[in-house]
Amino acid sequence: MGNKATKSRYSDSELEEFDALIDEKLKEANDQLAFYKSQLEERANNPDAKVKGLDDGIGTAENERLSTMASRIQKHVQHLQNAKLRIQNKVYGICRESGKLISKERLRAVPHATLSIAAKQSK
Repeated sequence: MGNKATKSRYSDSELEEFDALIDEKLKEANDQLAFYKSQLEERANNPDAKVKGLDDGIGTAENERLSTMASRIQKHVQHLQNAKLRIQNKVYGICRESGKLISKERLRAVPHATLSIAAKQSK
């Protein structure tokens, strides 16, 4: 063991780096969400959009798929916004199970993570 003290939180500059990453992810997610919502709105406002000869069930299935995708993206946006709050409160990147720092690699891959890989695997 070295004499390096265990960090209890990420530095302000590290938090700024994660904040910028989350802003990018939020923009992408909000763009996707707007796309799915516009598709749903277009389908709702244009009953003639049905392809002739196709079952109405296909249109319903497509609406459900778009709704599911929009819901999934909305949940992702909420997770990212919650991560931004954790950054503001300077508790971002701390595993909610162990209280230890989540690795930077994991946070870069999943910026809204609240569990370290070890804690997630033990669930």
